[in-house]
Amino acid sequence: MKRPAMVRAPLGIVNGVELTFSAMFIALMIWSLANYLYVSFGHLHMHTPEEKVWQAKFRSVSLRLGYIGNTCWAFLFFPVTRTSSILPLVGLTSESSIKYHIWLGHLSMVLFAAHSIGFIIYWWAMTDQMYLMLQWSSTYLPNIAGVIAFVVSLGIWATSFDRIRRNFFEVFFYAHHLYILYVFFYILHVGVAYFCMILPGIFLFLIDRYLRFLQSRRRVRLFSTRLLPNGTVELTFSKNPGLSYNPTSILYVHVPSICKLQWHPFTIISNSNLELDKLSVAIKSEGSWTQKLYKQLSSSLDHLQISTEGPYEPSSSHFLSRDSLVMICGGSGITLSFP
Repeated sequence: MKRPAMVRAPLGIVNGVELTFSAMFIALMIWSLANYLYVSFGHLHMHTPEEKVWQAKFRSVSLRLGYIGNTCWAFLFFPVTRTSSILPLVGLTSESSIKYHIWLGHLSMVLFAAHSIGFIIYWWAMTDQMYLMLQWSSTYLPNIAGVIAFVVSLGIWATSFDRIRRNFFEVFFYAHHLYILYVFFYILHVGVAYFCMILPGIFLFLIDRYLRFLQSRRRVRLFSTRLLPNGTVELTFSKNPGLSYNPTSILYVHVPSICKLQWHPFTIISNSNLELDKLSVAIKSEGSWTQKLYKQLSSSLDHLQISTEGPYEPSSSHFLSRDSLVMICGGSGITLSFP
């Protein structure tokens, strides 16, 4: 079940276990929506005397689509908690589980878009009550908060697609930080009860962010640098001899003089069994951040402060048990040292 079952865009490499749980999750979404609609259709309330039954059902469907989107958000933050102890319990790492965050993000946005567009159609085309969209009720959940949250989420969603993320990383990166504003208005719109449904994931995410913040405050000592051909640079850091990691582990690097917010992941190319006091990464100059780093290292190393986060180990190293390995890769190439 863990062997690749599908290798196709946009989902990428998906194994049988992931396909099974994805099908179960979609089944949960369908069952939840059907259950919500079965209950709501049995207790329809006409908001105005002129409202017809089919209009009330349309409003109910639009409302319940938002409920289902909230279910997706209940799981959205778990895959991006890098230091969480929950992911290893199910055999996952932060690197291997990021695709689940992407899947849940797209699915929730489709549901929230259907929820919002449904109410716009209901207020504008059906009941001529567009003023309700900008209403901030003192006795009911504010609709204007939902509108603001939806507009913000559209910005996050539009910049998260693969073409934008790869070609305009800074746009994607800074737009994604709008999630703070989105969550604030989201809470105002859905209320405390439905916020408690997504609270566990947000709580663990906040703890994770705080622990990573504490780790990132410490500066690491840059042991040496090497400028390699084709705009590649090798950074070697001093490390504690007790720190061990597996091949293909990931290290996040932060250079405040280039950008105070951005952290970039790089594969560790050194071997903890052979180099006890050093750790190295190879960085190829392709994006604006890496190009600035290369230029800065080419000119001077004075006052270059670097922080690191990790290393984060891969989901599996079972390949080390094989007698022969065939490696195919791009980027800075195969530079790993195996025991």
